[in-house]
Amino acid sequence: MNDDAQSADQALNFEEALKALEAIVHKLESGEAPLDESIALYERGNALRELCQKRLEAAKAKIEAISLGAGGTPVGTEPFDQD
Repeated sequence: MNDDAQSADQALNFEEALKALEAIVHKLESGEAPLDESIALYERGNALRELCQKRLEAAKAKIEAISLGAGGTPVGTEPFDQD
């Protein structure tokens, strides 16, 4: 994948990147693309998958659990713990 395409992909939000990835998967599964194009699509799809994964990890890191006091009012937050 060239630098221009990589830069353009980095500008995509999560939903746009996921939609582009879904389109690539559909095209690869359909067998419409010749071999060289399929390889390029696979490489871009893999880059988009990595981008989506990083965006999800960043979002998960921002999630905070809200602690409630005796009266049910929020008293503080703590980092998200997935375990």
